Amino acid sequence: MTVVGPTGREAVGTAARSRAPEEPISARQPAVGLLGLVLVVPIAAALAIGAGGEGSVRILAPIITYSLPLVVMVAFWWADWPGTRFRASKAGWIDTALIAAGAVVLTVIGQALAGHLDPTGLFDPSPGPGHVPTFPATLPLAGTAFVAMLQLTLVGEGWPLHRLRPLPAGLLALVLSWIVAVVVYLTVVEVEPISGSEVTARHGPVPGAELGAVLVLISAWQVLGYVSWRGWPFATIDNRAVRLTAAHVTVLCGGILTFFIAHRLMGFETARIAAVAGCFIAAGLVFGMLLEDWLAPLSPRTERATLLLATLALTAVLSIVLTAVARSLPLTGITADDWVEHAALNALSTSIILHVAIGRRWPFLRHQTSR
Repeated sequence: MTVVGPTGREAVGTAARSRAPEEPISARQPAVGLLGLVLVVPIAAALAIGAGGEGSVRILAPIITYSLPLVVMVAFWWADWPGTRFRASKAGWIDTALIAAGAVVLTVIGQALAGHLDPTGLFDPSPGPGHVPTFPATLPLAGTAFVAMLQLTLVGEGWPLHRLRPLPAGLLALVLSWIVAVVVYLTVVEVEPISGSEVTARHGPVPGAELGAVLVLISAWQVLGYVSWRGWPFATIDNRAVRLTAAHVTVLCGGILTFFIAHRLMGFETARIAAVAGCFIAAGLVFGMLLEDWLAPLSPRTERATLLLATLALTAVLSIVLTAVARSLPLTGITADDWVEHAALNALSTSIILHVAIGRRWPFLRHQTSR
């Protein structure tokens, strides 16, 4: 998998440097991408309903969201290290296990910031009064950390950390993303604790649900610009200062403006906005990552237009299908849109990223592994 930055170079630390496929990915598309669904779909289903429809949202959604900055660090900064020290058949699984362990640690930190450490609230979907459930109180923190990590890694081209060695650069990127997330969480977010819980109330200017929707929309712009379109149109700007400024402003303001139009002008609820945006992200990853280079024979302009239309079409399909599934589930404490967002964003999207960026499409592609 090659996520190309705005200058046409690979994003920071892509694992292609250490484990390149024996032939170009375009030569095996769309077959290898469609084969990937054999792994992606069952994993996504397990993440979406493995703990029950509502239980998966309450327990797995926060942990998966906290894992995403780690996924970015391992895939784009560390070039899949430490998995590269092992055989290709084990590498992705080892990286995934380490990421999962790290995600639990980060979720614990998020829970402590939301109230206090509470193992029951961490793993019990209905902990009852006197506990600190991680959903939804800690999601603004996790979501902000992920969006900040992607903004630094893809939109910002890893600048200026790319000058450092991969290991410290990735760790520093993770720390900086978390600093941004903590500052936003403590100063901007409004948190209304569930009745009887010990989540700390916060009185920031932006409700957590609204910030969450904005973050998903910003991530949608990141996926469109830097996964589907590989940095276009910013790739045409030679001056780095101008290029990065334009990219940051466009992506961040694009997400905020989209939320304003959808919520304030069109009247859509924040949960619905986040759900549809999550479907857009999943669709963008299907065509831009899982089926990477499947339209390589087309001209760049035609390829971009086709990718956008295909992404929008699949977004509509996912939204309709997942909403129908959600309405068939016994959901009481969450909405159907909450489950759709989790299924599309945390389950399907994360499964695609793990298969392509961490697992390097194993076992459908053979790789040369450097130890």
